[in-house]
Amino acid sequence: MSDRFSSYSIGLESPAINLHEVTPDDGADLPQVSRALNVAGGGTVRVTTVAGDTATVTVAAGIPFPVRVRRIWATGTSATGIVAMS
Repeated sequence: MSDRFSSYSIGLESPAINLHEVTPDDGADLPQVSRALNVAGGGTVRVTTVAGDTATVTVAAGIPFPVRVRRIWATGTSATGIVAMS
């Protein structure tokens, strides 16, 4: 399949090109920093951002939440079906 956008630079305003299903883990970072999170079941997600801040955010089901995170913690996360978009 051809991709007519392959010659364009990818910026933060661009759509995500990778999706990673996430199992929250208190001891491991994501394989790649996210641009946004999406969840199947809304709730809280405890994250550590790319800048190193850790906080709990509330994410609604089916609506991308734009945040650049490196870790999604099991402790403090109630949302289900988490997908990191990068």
